[in-house]
Amino acid sequence: MLQVENLEVQYGLINGLKGVSFHIEEHEIITLIGSNGAGKTSTLNGIVNSVKTKGKVKFFGADISNIPTHKIIQRGLVLVPEGRRVFTNLSVDENLRMGAYNNDENFVVMKEKMYALFPRLKERHKQMAGTMSGGEQQMLAIARALMSEPKLLMLDEPSLGLAPKIVGELFEILTSLRENGITILLVEQNAFAALKIANRAYVLEHGKITMNDTAENILNDPDIKKRYLGG
Repeated sequence: MLQVENLEVQYGLINGLKGVSFHIEEHEIITLIGSNGAGKTSTLNGIVNSVKTKGKVKFFGADISNIPTHKIIQRGLVLVPEGRRVFTNLSVDENLRMGAYNNDENFVVMKEKMYALFPRLKERHKQMAGTMSGGEQQMLAIARALMSEPKLLMLDEPSLGLAPKIVGELFEILTSLRENGITILLVEQNAFAALKIANRAYVLEHGKITMNDTAENILNDPDIKKRYLGG
């Protein structure tokens, strides 16, 4: 589905990413783990071409390296950025409407699907997003992204700042999305939670991939346990 080849990301004179290559197959959850500043967010931003990049990104065989971000979204590749970035002065319903701007004909059907997936959002459908809890805002950010019926959903630190119970709920939802045919690329500081639901994982260090394997093998690797899992 997604092929990333020698991706570099530049911020002025600084290289945030130094030749990263990896692939994603359909119906997988792939996770990128690494310490702060390793290049995880840069990888996601590079894929959607929202930062200056070198290298090649192919989506279903088509080179998307040089097309505008909004065109990439239209092809079915959507990013939920760190910090949620919901429209705080709009209601839940209105946020979902914004997410469906490329899929207006299916708005009603998709909205009901989102409310079935996230019952809390249905209870608060008229509430202003800015008055909701962090967990509810994260659910809304994911639901808004799903309104466009993406083929590949990328998430940047979805558990950041959330209570463990809410994190558990979110990761159960991500697992159910995979079971319903959505492929997921997950960047997550909570490496243990990410590895528990992922099929495969890549470890990023200083802008380079230093390890890749099944999520189970990486989860059980002594060095990974020591560095990222507190083992």
